[in-house]
This record gives sequence, C-alpha cells and structure tokens, in this order.
Amino acid sequence: MLENQQNIFLEKLILSTEQKEFVKLVLSKKRDKNSDLNKITVLPVQLKEGFRLSFVYNYQTKDITKNYTESEALDLIKTEIETRFLNADLFTVSENVQLFGNPKGNFGIKISEPLFKEIKPLSHDKLKKQWIATENNLYLRELGITNAAGEIRPGMHDKFRQINKYIEVVSGLIDENRFAENVKIADMGSGKGYLTFALYDFLSKNTKLKPVISGIEFRQDLVDFCNKTAQKAKFDKLDFVQGTIENSVFENINILIALHACDTATDDAIAKGIKSGASLIIVAPCCHKQIRKQFNVTNDLASVLKHGILKERQAELITDGIRALILEAHGYKTKVFEFISTEHTPKNVMIVAEKSDKNSNNAEILSKIKAIKNFFGIEYHYLENLLDIRHKI
Repeated sequence: MLENQQNIFLEKLILSTEQKEFVKLVLSKKRDKNSDLNKITVLPVQLKEGFRLSFVYNYQTKDITKNYTESEALDLIKTEIETRFLNADLFTVSENVQLFGNPKGNFGIKISEPLFKEIKPLSHDKLKKQWIATENNLYLRELGITNAAGEIRPGMHDKFRQINKYIEVVSGLIDENRFAENVKIADMGSGKGYLTFALYDFLSKNTKLKPVISGIEFRQDLVDFCNKTAQKAKFDKLDFVQGTIENSVFENINILIALHACDTATDDAIAKGIKSGASLIIVAPCCHKQIRKQFNVTNDLASVLKHGILKERQAELITDGIRALILEAHGYKTKVFEFISTEHTPKNVMIVAEKSDKNSNNAEILSKIKAIKNFFGIEYHYLENLLDIRHKI
C-alpha cells in the first residue's frame, strides 16, 4: 500500500496529465540491486490511436519501449513505485516534483522550479529523433548538416542521428544530477563542434540552465571557425580555445566531456575531470593502443588472443574496464554502454561517471585492477600514472 507522500506524488502526476503540463517522468533507484532494469523513462506521445504515455525500460544491455493509455500508464506507475523503484522525478512545465525513498519505506517529496519551459511536439517520430530542430538553425547550416531550407544534406543523416542520440543521453544525465543554473561544461577535443553546438543549443533553449561551455581544440583553423559560428548564432556563453587536453587547466567545472579522444588522450581527459572535481564525466574512447601493446598473455587465453582482431577487441574491453574501475576508486558511479548503433558510427562506446556521495572501497577496487593486469600481463594503465596511483596497484 502506498504511503501518503507517494499518493501526493501520484496526484500531482495525474493533475499534470489532465492539464496537459506533463513533460517527463523518470523512475530510478531500483529496490533490487540485482535487477537488470535500471530505470524507466515515461514520455508523452501522439500516435494514430491517440495520446499515449511511452515507457522506455532501460536495461543493462538494451532499451525496450512500450506505449500505454493514460489509465494503464498511471496504474503501472503506481505499481512500479510500490514495488520496484524508490525515486521518481516528475517534470512538468509548472514545477519539478521529486519523490525519494529508502529501503525502510520512508518517503519524502521535494518541489522545485520547472526544468523545462515548454512541452515538445508530441509526434512520436519527433520525440524519438528530433531533439535538435533543423528549421532556422544557423549553426547546423554553417556546419554543413542542413541546407538553406533546413533540410538534412545528403550524407549527413548519420551525423544528425548521432547528434540527436547524444543530446538524448546527455540531457537525461543532466536531469538526474540536478545541476545549478549556471552549469560550466568543458568539451575536450571538440573538433568541428557538432556536438558542442548542439548541447549548448538544447540546454539554453529547452531547460532553465544557463550553460557556459568551452570547447578545447588543437587545430587553430577549427577554433576560429567555431568561434565565428558561435557569434553568428548568438551563443554568447559558448567559446572555443586552442589547446590540448593534456595542457588544459580548469576550475570549478561541473561537466567534462571528451568524445573520440584518441588512445591515451581519453585518459588525459578523465584525469582532468577527476582533478577538477567534475560532477559528471562523459567520454567516448577511440583507439586502445597503450594496453594492446603491453598484452603478454601466458595463460589459456593466449590461444584466443593470437588472432589480431580478437586481441584488439579484448584490449578495448580491458582498457575501458580499468578506466571505469579507476573512476570508481575515485568516488564515481560509472556506466559503460553503447550510445548509438554501429550502423551510424563504429566509435559507439560511452563511459559515464557521476560523482557519488558514497565512500568507495578503494583497496578492493585497486586489488581487482591488479588481478586484471596480472592476468593479461599488463605492466601499467596510463591513467594510473596521471593520477599517481601506479604504486598502489
């Protein structure tokens, strides 16, 4: 049976759907830690059959989407809160309502200013694909993604899908972490700025946040191009700076992002994020040469890793796995997942690290890293050196 605070939350949820103010609902903090279901996101959609609430079930290795009528959805949400999840975050255009509980059955409610200013169009396709508008979007045109009519150029559809999926993933992470209004973001190795521009665009136009974003890029011509484009788009708090990940210096960064930084440049970015105290670190690694070159496997796995392609893939797994463990040893909760299909890009693994208030068992984590290194004959992981913990592993 639901407690009073849970019933108050459900009443607010029902009212938001009746008044057409409902934007999104996120159910999280699973009661059963061994469950494969991590969270459920509920979004409004308009289908041929009429208005529905779309449930996205986020599992460890896949997402499953199911659509329900309002009455069906509300019954399901009530059951999920009662049996499977302790936290529920309701986003409406008038307020945010957070229900939070603990395993003992105690629940509380927190109400805050709305994160979203308006409800997005309810077309199912638009919710799924169009996080970034193409019409009258200057930076998409300047970057060569759209033409003057706002249409996606031939050959740029995969890039546009990647941008939208990236915004979908990052916006969800930002929702979960509840950043202060003036959020500071560093985008390391920003390149031509496709994703940097899109993130600034989305956050400044669709949330209450006032993002301050700096893109770090080594190539001066791209820095100049991106700064000119930002000025044309009137993105006043977006700028690009010439430099390397290794030599960049940050203070009070809330979010650090490094997408497709090659080989150990990903480690440089992770180390910068940890040392600057970033609440959220997002990296999509590219190349894994440092560990692959060290592999010296003498156990039974050697007969498998004699094949180059298998050795390469194993090196990717071990490199990113150790990165995640090192982040956990520094007080971060980590996720490693495929953020977009290999159909659109082969560089599709993302590591997300969220700063946690819980104390991590450093000794146990470092012991696991040592065992992995011994098994594969690895002398050291580059990130160990950057964080000066090699002597501990």
